[in-house]
Amino acid sequence: MNNNQQPSYVQSNLNEGVGELILNRPDVHNAFDEVMIAQMITAIEAFAADPQCQVLVLRANGKNFSAGADLNWMRKQAQMDFEQNLNDANELAKLMHLLDKFPKPSLALVQGAAFGGALGLICCCDIAISNSRASFCLSEVKLGLLPAVISPYVVRAMGNRQARRYMLTAERFDAQSALTHQVIHEINDDLDAAAKPFIDAFKANSPQGMAWVKTLVSRLEDGVIDEATLAYTSEKIARIRVSTEGQEGLNAFFDKRQPNWSQAATPAKGAQ
Repeated sequence: MNNNQQPSYVQSNLNEGVGELILNRPDVHNAFDEVMIAQMITAIEAFAADPQCQVLVLRANGKNFSAGADLNWMRKQAQMDFEQNLNDANELAKLMHLLDKFPKPSLALVQGAAFGGALGLICCCDIAISNSRASFCLSEVKLGLLPAVISPYVVRAMGNRQARRYMLTAERFDAQSALTHQVIHEINDDLDAAAKPFIDAFKANSPQGMAWVKTLVSRLEDGVIDEATLAYTSEKIARIRVSTEGQEGLNAFFDKRQPNWSQAATPAKGAQ
């Protein structure tokens, strides 16, 4: 992911269906700037288009997941005019949107500090696991700024009430608080071991079904159940029943065999 001789701030690997996107600036606690953002966008787009990628794992090298925005990048922003700042913010918004709408399951593994924009990345992933020493902070107001671009994803995860608190106070909160406020799903000091059952489950499930689940849940975020919602959900289930994977999944169930996409070792059992 090296463009125009720029330093490589991310690593991307694909192994047995698992795409890893690794933040790789441990010397500055994986603080991100315009170069890292561009490289992450490129990697995410490549993984999304690669049929061999079944799962995306977002993680970081070093002691901390990410300290948020790079200080030198912030100095540049302070010298930019409005249009330059808008273009800069649009790139970060594109990154968050691509990760949030990634068509395959995504999993964030978080160690140490995860500040500012790093919370946006975490909240855009479908599942997030942190170690017990992880700490989180939405520190923007201390600098006279606000967490605008990441706010839709953070508010969705934490809820409006808790987001108000942590965005207004800029206080740090620990892994247990992050778990309570739904920023993360689990605390485990062995992140690889914690990730394995999720990855195994994703690789055993219908890729098309999981992609459609993500669009379905996104469509239902406003919580409104009206005639349009009823029509949408009915159309979705009818369409997937007659799709290639829907037919394969149903036939495999009745034939008591694994569907052709599954890497699970055990035979299919009854419906959950």
